[in-house]
Amino acid sequence: MSFPQAVSSALRQYVGFRGRARRSEYWWFVLFTFLVTLIAGSADALLGLADSTGNGPIGGLATLALLLPSLAVGVRRLHDTGRSGWWMLIGLVPLVGTIVLIVFFVQDSVRATTEHGPSPKGVDPAAGYGAVGHDQQGYGQQAYGQQGYGQQPGAQGYEQQPYGQQPGYGAAPQAPGPYGDHDPRQGTPPQG
Repeated sequence: MSFPQAVSSALRQYVGFRGRARRSEYWWFVLFTFLVTLIAGSADALLGLADSTGNGPIGGLATLALLLPSLAVGVRRLHDTGRSGWWMLIGLVPLVGTIVLIVFFVQDSVRATTEHGPSPKGVDPAAGYGAVGHDQQGYGQQAYGQQGYGQQPGAQGYEQQPYGQQPGYGAAPQAPGPYGDHDPRQGTPPQG
């Protein structure tokens, strides 16, 4: 997801706390929020509206305007990592809460469909790794008659001969019959 798409998505879902947000959407919106706050603070300073702590009305309005979408995209990001949005409250714990949230926010998406919706990456392991976004063969797929992960050897459709070997290779040798190595009832003799 690009920067403009992420900002547009976050602002369209201004107070949308349902659903999921990809890492790129979250971090692009964090950058957008930082840049808007920086520009608003600079405008306050240039216009002489900032107080002794550096805060001014333009920066305050920008922060207030971006508060709800920032919370919403954070909750959706937590949903995407398989967590409840209530984990946002851990951010109220000084230092440790912020570190925990950053760790949660940088984690990859849960690829399966969850109670918060389908994966925004478009990949669901239940559909197999050949689904949208993956074009390589993966575990659990029926391809080329090979046994897949989690399937029983000898199951229907998974019989496979060893590569480049004849059936019965590695079996105990058979004693020759009354005709030696060749039985005329079975067709042509073996080639030497």
